[in-house]
Amino acid sequence: MLQSLAGSSCVRLVEQHRSAWCFALLVLGYLLYLVFGAVVFSSVELPYEDLLRQELGKLKQRFLEEHACLSEQQLEQFLMRVLEASNYGVSVLSNASGNWNWDFTSSLFFASTVLSTTGYGHTVPLSDGGKAFCIIYSVIGIPFTLLFLTAVVQRIIVYVTRRPVLYFHIRWGFSKQVVAIIHAVVLGFITVSCFFLIPAAVFSVLEDDWNFLESFYFCFISLSTIGLGDYVPGEGYNQKFRELYKIGITCYLLLGLIAMLVVLETFCELHELKKFRKLFYVKKDKEEDQVNIMEHDQLSFSSISDQAASMKDDQKANEPFVASQSPTSNDSSLNN
Repeated sequence: MLQSLAGSSCVRLVEQHRSAWCFALLVLGYLLYLVFGAVVFSSVELPYEDLLRQELGKLKQRFLEEHACLSEQQLEQFLMRVLEASNYGVSVLSNASGNWNWDFTSSLFFASTVLSTTGYGHTVPLSDGGKAFCIIYSVIGIPFTLLFLTAVVQRIIVYVTRRPVLYFHIRWGFSKQVVAIIHAVVLGFITVSCFFLIPAAVFSVLEDDWNFLESFYFCFISLSTIGLGDYVPGEGYNQKFRELYKIGITCYLLLGLIAMLVVLETFCELHELKKFRKLFYVKKDKEEDQVNIMEHDQLSFSSISDQAASMKDDQKANEPFVASQSPTSNDSSLNN
């Protein structure tokens, strides 16, 4: 008996705080996912890092042996300066010296990566004035970009998602939830094809050092606004039509970001995902003051309607050429 009472009380306690338990599981799952990613990345990438370090150490030692007149300290200073310049997007290689990082098209590409929060990091401001302007430009531009993307997505999703779902639901009588799921899957497949698979094939042709996997990796890293910067198109020394290529990439990033947001919004509107999200949200309870406000609004609305009706009656009574007839006179006229 006591065990059944204790079990029922535990079940009741869990049901009362269901949202809090789901949120705790969500936090725990997210932390475990972070740890899982760290373990996998460490186990996969650490051996490659070790091999690269050994290779660079051997090259450095061989270079010092072949150039005995150069001390190790001088070589270290030169390499530090070269790496520092490389972090700012400036290379000392002869085949890359012709590419300027701050011409108009490159600056336009940089501005688009800043406002979309992609931030490849291959080009950064060199001067203090450029860094200060980048801060001010981002503070104003990032919310402006979010407003712009929200407005564009809100208009596109009406014609791309809501109207097609309603059309198949009303015209053909299919279930709205089933149509929404099928539509979301089809829209996702079209977006992946048009903004990932096809551009990856194009980049693998235009970029000499990229294969299809690396090109697809660039498309995903860019459109998901991760922007690691290890692959940036248009940086090759023999890139043809580099200015036009940079403008095309800028347009691709903006259109691809809009397409990604449309797909995400389409999936977020699915009934199943809405129910799943509600498991982790705090339930909104109607408080007493809210009920009082609603009652006050209803009373004020009824009083206003009563006042309007009385004013309308007074206006009719005061109108010229209108005689007020009593109900008895109306009845007598009908009898006659």
